[in-house]
Amino acid sequence: MLFTTITYAFFLPLIFVIYWAVPEKYRYIVLFGANIFFYMYGGPVYILLLAFIALITYLAALWIEKKRDGGDARKILIPAVVIVTGFLAVFKYTGFAIDTIYDISRILSLGFSPSSLKLALPLGISFYSFAAIGYVVDVYRGKIPAEKNFLKYFDFVAFFPSVMSGPINRAEDILPRINEPAKFDYDEAVIGLRQMLWGFFKKLIVADTLARYVDFVFDNARAYFGLTLITATVFYTFQIYCDFSGYSDIAIGTARLLGISCRDNFKSPYYSRSDREFWNRWHISLSSWFRDYVYIPLGGSRVSEVRRYINIMLTMLLSGLWHGADWSFVIWGGLHGVYQIVEDFCHKHLAKKEIRGKKEKDIVRSIPWNIGHGILTFGMVSFAWSFFRANNTSDALYIAAHMPRGLGHPAGSYIMMLNNMMLDGYKLAWIGLLIAILMVVDYIALKRDIYVLFGKLPIVLRWIFYICFTVFIIVMTLNGGQHQEFIYFQF
Repeated sequence: MLFTTITYAFFLPLIFVIYWAVPEKYRYIVLFGANIFFYMYGGPVYILLLAFIALITYLAALWIEKKRDGGDARKILIPAVVIVTGFLAVFKYTGFAIDTIYDISRILSLGFSPSSLKLALPLGISFYSFAAIGYVVDVYRGKIPAEKNFLKYFDFVAFFPSVMSGPINRAEDILPRINEPAKFDYDEAVIGLRQMLWGFFKKLIVADTLARYVDFVFDNARAYFGLTLITATVFYTFQIYCDFSGYSDIAIGTARLLGISCRDNFKSPYYSRSDREFWNRWHISLSSWFRDYVYIPLGGSRVSEVRRYINIMLTMLLSGLWHGADWSFVIWGGLHGVYQIVEDFCHKHLAKKEIRGKKEKDIVRSIPWNIGHGILTFGMVSFAWSFFRANNTSDALYIAAHMPRGLGHPAGSYIMMLNNMMLDGYKLAWIGLLIAILMVVDYIALKRDIYVLFGKLPIVLRWIFYICFTVFIIVMTLNGGQHQEFIYFQF
């Protein structure tokens, strides 16, 4: 079920009313039914896989808790993690592996030509698999107790606001609220609705507006060069942010309506001044997952400098591979790995002596430094996004090589870009206004909770805004809007 459908507009209020109407001790049953219906709405088949992964990790956690004192817990943890990652690998990477083997055999003239196998990717498998793995590892580490009630654990793994595209939840955040539901908090529910409204704006107005121009260029990338490719890449930089953060806002806002708190997934990422800071602000639930369950177990920063750089690169390559079964995603992850290694090396060896021993966040920089590094980081991140969006690795390499072409003639490049993308001054100004609104709100959110801050306005102004903003989103979506599926559904 999609957040942006009429079905969800009826589903959510119904669940909201039933959830708060029943006694507290039965709310997990209401949530269980909501999770099942939500996930099965788009197709009932893969609920069996979701249930199986939940059952395996549920039993493994109980067993680990019993065996922890005897020292055999690791023998249970490893098979459980292997089983879950095995299903993820089979469904997501089988075709990629076969195609890669074929390409290598063709280069080496080995004559191996297998049939390509493409399995349908179960919705949300990357997200609920990581949530389940994180739970088992946390139980193994003694961070949380194993959940005894399977239905309650299933509610955590299959939590309907985030099961499709995150955020990747932690059991320590969700399970306590399932076991001991919070009292209804009117203010928290209102904040959740505000966050959902802002999420719908980012998705339906900003992201879907940009999508038509981005898809037009990237789906026929070899027909363009220069400023056209650069503009399409910058548009995609904002499209994917508004698309994914819009989904996260709707998911987190929905959870707030039920008295459940999910962790923030985005914190104004395009105001970052380094790639490392970007990853502390972008898809936070995933980056923190890789930090806690991959980077730190590899040794993190407690090892030699060379080993630390290897750990960074491995983590970012795995992050790229998690996003998609194509070498373009691996290159995208590798680029961010290179960015972070270069940044770390420069900070530790080339910066002034008085700041080398300090953490980046503790260093006070001048305004020109912040602006310059912010622009540089945005440029590096945008360039990497071109590999992420490209239809294949060949197109990605073409785009990277042909971005500079024709830039020596600014006026001609600008006119060609407008013609290629079927843009005019009005459309470009409209897109610029949408991006400006986004960036202003993100700038305010750097220091203040924007949803709480908005609640301090006079009630009349708030309700005028609610009504006008909602009508605007509906009218714009129905009147020529190009509705796109959420980008992260494919992951």
